[in-house]
Amino acid sequence: MYAYETEIEDTDLKKVGLELMFMTPEKCSSADGITAVELAKRVELPIEIVKKKLQILKDAEIVRVKGINPKYWKFDEYNFQRMDEDDDVYRLLCNFDDVDFDRFFQY
Repeated sequence: MYAYETEIEDTDLKKVGLELMFMTPEKCSSADGITAVELAKRVELPIEIVKKKLQILKDAEIVRVKGINPKYWKFDEYNFQRMDEDDDVYRLLCNFDDVDFDRFFQY
């Protein structure tokens, strides 16, 4: 599957993936999704790291990209549900042990 360099990168990929997974249309400036710059601000990571993580998620076919400049990114729930449960990216995004859901939802 995918080879990760360090545990820190796993955490960054998880941040980006979960932010997209729980992204609602109200949180996006466009109906097409969110830009990498907006996403980087939300997850508080450098834009270069966010772009690398978006590419990993795109290669796994669980995010879609629309447009050229800017690119809008959106989570693909259908493809995510169809992923192999042994896939590294799938297991990473389904591990909710250390996830603060208050970050994604307002009660």
